[in-house]
Amino acid sequence: MGIGAEAAGAPPGEAASRRRFRFELAAHPGSPAQARRLTRARLSGWSVCEDTCDAADLVVSELVTNAIVHTASTLIVCELHDDTEKVRIAVSDEGCAPGEPRPSSQRPEEEHGRGLLLVAAVSSAWGAQETGPGLLVWAELPRAAEPVSGKTVPGARAEAFRGTGAEWL
Repeated sequence: MGIGAEAAGAPPGEAASRRRFRFELAAHPGSPAQARRLTRARLSGWSVCEDTCDAADLVVSELVTNAIVHTASTLIVCELHDDTEKVRIAVSDEGCAPGEPRPSSQRPEEEHGRGLLLVAAVSSAWGAQETGPGLLVWAELPRAAEPVSGKTVPGARAEAFRGTGAEWL
């Protein structure tokens, strides 16, 4: 695993918009847990609020898992960007091998396949773009939690999260 440094060696006290952290993971089953640990450590070091760190754990875990399960990647690249108002998580894969099957549509009775619904629910924005043979999937979270209906939940889409059957405690 390779770990990158913060962009331009941002000294302590420099604006959050200058901070970036990049790390690489082998595409294997233990990588989502490693991505969560690295993400939590970096965001905590950047003084990102605990609720946003919790949401970032979920987002990076889902995106790394998808890159492992649904591509032929041997290497997954994760980047964290810290801005004054938001945190951006980006995960890049190496793409699918020629002729490799793509994921099919989800049936309601299946237990898997809801990760991107959760990502959308806790993120203020998210998307994907092709990068050569691979895909870069990103999500943005507010740097500080926003109060919603008496609960503190990261992201402007907290209401959508309630429809997933999960609940913030």
